[in-house]
Amino acid sequence: MAKDTLTFAATGRRKTSVARVRVSEGSGSIMVNGLEANKYFETALQQELLKKPFETAGVVGKYDIVAIVKGGGKSGQCGAVVHAVARALASSDEELKSVLKKGGYLSRDARMKERKKPGQPGARKRFQFSKR
Repeated sequence: MAKDTLTFAATGRRKTSVARVRVSEGSGSIMVNGLEANKYFETALQQELLKKPFETAGVVGKYDIVAIVKGGGKSGQCGAVVHAVARALASSDEELKSVLKKGGYLSRDARMKERKKPGQPGARKRFQFSKR
């Protein structure tokens, strides 16, 4: 690795997805599991969500991203990548840390699927009650 290119790594999580991200100085390309980000995340909402940490930090087009994501669905994976990118950017520059924290990108979203309970058909749903 050359001395002039700095690389920062971070891990992000959302639901059951885990993303490992490497952020390095570059032209702004985003690769997720070997594909371009707009090919991997098809919806416009997910593509916009990926750009938010860069816009908040004011570093659009300055870093290249290589992400490996496992587990969960596309929505959880997108959230995990965003969390990991924000953590990597925060570790790259202390000034960006406060900006990203205010934007809410550094806090892990702890919401998970609620487990199914015994004696009922789902997490919250109950079997129909009959008095007689």
